[in-house]
This record gives sequence, structure tokens and C-alpha cells, in this order.
Amino acid sequence: MTDLLNLVDWSRAQFALTAMYHWLFVPLTIGLSLIVALMETIYVRTGNVKWKNITKFWMTLFGINFACGVATGIILEFEFGTNWSNYSWFVGDIFGAPLAIEGIVAFFMEATFVAVMFFGWNKVSRGFHLASSWLTAIGVSLSALWILVANAWMQSPVGMTFDPAQMRNVMTDFWAVALNPVAINKFLHAVFSGWALAGAFVVAVSCWLLWRRSNIEAMRRSLAIGAWVGAIGLLLTMWTGHGSAVQVARVQPMKLAAMEGLYNGGNGAPLVGVGILRSSDEIAAGGDPMLWSVEIPHGLSLMLDMNTTGYVPGINDIIAGKARGADGTEITTESYAERMVAGAEAKAYLARYNTARANGDSTAAAAYADSVAANFRYFGYGYLDSPEAAVPPVHLTFYSFHIMVAGGALLMLVFLAFILVYWRRRQMLEKPWLHIAGILSLALVYIVSQAGWIVAEVGRQPWVIQDLMPTGAAVSDVPVSSVQTTFWIFAVIFTGLLVAEASIMVKFINSSAKKNIETQN
Repeated sequence: MTDLLNLVDWSRAQFALTAMYHWLFVPLTIGLSLIVALMETIYVRTGNVKWKNITKFWMTLFGINFACGVATGIILEFEFGTNWSNYSWFVGDIFGAPLAIEGIVAFFMEATFVAVMFFGWNKVSRGFHLASSWLTAIGVSLSALWILVANAWMQSPVGMTFDPAQMRNVMTDFWAVALNPVAINKFLHAVFSGWALAGAFVVAVSCWLLWRRSNIEAMRRSLAIGAWVGAIGLLLTMWTGHGSAVQVARVQPMKLAAMEGLYNGGNGAPLVGVGILRSSDEIAAGGDPMLWSVEIPHGLSLMLDMNTTGYVPGINDIIAGKARGADGTEITTESYAERMVAGAEAKAYLARYNTARANGDSTAAAAYADSVAANFRYFGYGYLDSPEAAVPPVHLTFYSFHIMVAGGALLMLVFLAFILVYWRRRQMLEKPWLHIAGILSLALVYIVSQAGWIVAEVGRQPWVIQDLMPTGAAVSDVPVSSVQTTFWIFAVIFTGLLVAEASIMVKFINSSAKKNIETQN
């Protein structure tokens, strides 16, 4: 058992390491591709060669980041087979289909047109080159779409049925999977957050060069576009964030409770603006979960239902079998203890099905298959040791969520300040303190981005597939030492890759400070 726990922990750590490094590159790729396309559109519409050269500057930074994102993404997909083979088999074609579409369609689309972007200047018409830039941006977003479709299915499995003969899930409705409301919302949220991150990146780089008194006009123009794209992206991120909360309340109420540190829910649940949770031991002893908090009365119910009296279950309520109905009222469902019984029965019937099938008893096998289907909804609970095992790491989820929200609000103020300064007080763009604020916004936006990813993935633990497969049942049967070794190898490689990207970008940016971007060939 100890070896299994170590294997699960190290496998999770390795995947988290890869995913978080990958997520350093992906949002910037999504957002910068849009900004580059917008800048080139201005160039084509105005014919002003200065905009062409500004576009080339940001396109180079996009290319550096794009290459690093591809490298980490490929490793991430291989880990499904090396570290999570049980999961890969269990999900069948449901998970593989979106990833295959992403690789065959979206990735090849962006890979094809990105070549025209970089090498097609003066070789193809302005219109064709502009179309290539926009198709690259669309291809980047489509890559995110299909990956997030696969991820959303893990958080809200739909459009499938379990086939006991194959011991895996089989897709029955492709469009239910592709148009899963969770998937659509996650896709929009990820894309818009990419716009916000890239906007902050452009603002930060522009402020750095303005601080050095280099390429002032080019950087002022870049800063304006970065601030506008960032502000619009962040505003839309907040809107889709509200949609995410509504979807989480529907399909992952335990995650929502962890996000709010809500142990005992009720009607008219408050929304925690700022708070400090007590230790797990103090909470388990029955104390007030919140050591200190500033709450918005009825805020959580209002956010979910537009109704101040709507019911929102807490962690203890969900374990006991209380849930929120479609109309926002309190309803009773299976407790976690009852779900564990149903899951254990599904596992037992599956074992009997396999025995009957091996013995050629088709009648008994069919009866056991029906019993598996009747209990399959809570199949994953049969692997849990206790109802409390289905509670995610509350403290990490709670603090990550509130860091994300607070950081996003602060970032919006930064974007709005730069927009106001650019249009009303442009002379203030010479102030060093404003440059420093813009540069620091880059660190802030990455903290917010990583915190959001932690909320999404840590908040759904212990499930790798919601209610159907816990993380402990998904790992490959490989030596712990192998996973530990590859973890440290990847840690070194990814850190080196990040350092290399940062150093190449810094070197390119600093070299640009020594020449006039707007007049370069």
C-alpha cells in the first residue's frame, strides 16, 4: 500500500510539474497570436511600414514562446501512456478522439501557417500573409479547444457508456462530448485568460523599453494595444469565470465548496471576499472553519441563482447527501457512504460478469452487465477508503481561488490605468513608477494564471474522472523509482527550457533597445 501511495504521489507530482510548466507557455501563445494578428491588420489597413516592423518584433517573441510550448505539450501527452495507462485504457476513445483532432487538424493548421507568418514576408501578398497570421491564431485556439474538451470530459463525463467486455468507456455521442457546457466554458475561459496574460506581457515589455528610453513611439503603440487586449480579455475572463462557477456548482459541488471554504452550507450562502481558514485538525474537531473572513452576505447564492435565498451545500452537507436542485432548492441525494456501497457493488458485479463471460454463461453475464450499469454512476467511490477521501485539499483550493480573484481584480486596475494614461495623460508614460508597475504586472498575471489552473485541477481531487475513477486507480504499474527519476529529469529539462526561453527573449528585447524597431528592414 505504501508503494502504491508513493507511486500515485510521484505520478501526480510529475504530471503537475509538466502541466504547470506547459501552462507558462500556452496562454502567452494564445494571446500573442491574437495581438500579432491585430498589429498586422493595422499595418495592412494603413500601409504604414512602422506597424509592419512592430508586428515583426512581437512575432519573434511569439515564435520563441511557441516552440517551448510545443516541447512541453508533447511530453504531457506521452505521460498519459507512461504514467496513467489504467486511465488511458478506461477512457477509451473518448479522451483520444479530441486529442487526435487537435493533433491532426489544429496543430497542423497552426504549424503550416506559422511558417508563412515567419518566412512569407515579401514572398506572398499582404492579404495572404495577414490571413496566415489570423489562421495561426485560430489554429492555436483550436488546439486549446480540443484539449479542453478532453479535460472537461474528465470533470463532467458525458456522451459515453461503459462496456464491461472491453473494461472501458465507449463514446456514444461525439457532439455531447464536444459541446459539453463545461468544455465550452473552459475553452472560452482559457482563451480569454490568454488574452489577458499576453496583454500584460506586451505592457511589461513595452514598459521595460520605455524605462530604457528606447523605441518610445513603437512601445507606446504596443502598450496601448496590450492594455486594451488585456482589459477586454480579463473582463471576458471574469464573465466566463462566473459561468465556470455555475457549471462547477452543477457538476462538481465539492470543488465549489472547497473554493469557498464552505463546510456547512445553507440558504443564502455568503461569498468569502478575503479569509483565513483554520487548520484541518481544528476544522475536524468541529470548530468554525474560518479563523477570519470578510464576507458578502448571500453573495454565493446570488452568484449562482440570481437569488439571495438559493441553497448551496457545504462539504459536510455533500458528504451527508444534501445537494442543490436545478431550481436552487435543497434536495436529498445519495450520501458518500451510500455511493461507496454502490461503487463496491459495481466492482463486484463487474468481477462476476468477467467470470460468467469466461465460463461462457451469456445469460448470467448479461444480468451482471445490467447490474454494473445500474451502479456505474458511482463506480469510482468503490475505490475510496472513506467518504472524507473524496474531499479535495481544501486549503490549497481555497487560497488559490482567492489569489486568482484578487490578483485578477488588481490586474484589471493596472490595465485600466494604462488605458487612461495613454488616452488622457500620455506624458505620464515617461514616469518610472508607471514603468515599474507595468513590469510587475507580468509577475502578477502569471501568479493569477497558475492559481486558476491549481483551482481547476486540485479542486477536483481525488478524481481523475469525476465520480468514476480516483487518481489512485489510474496510475501505471511502474516502479516508483522510475517515476522519481523522470520527475527530476523533467524538472531539470523544463527549468532549463524556461531559463533558455527567458534569456533568449531578454537578449532579443535588449538588442532591440539598441536600434529603431520602426525603421528596421
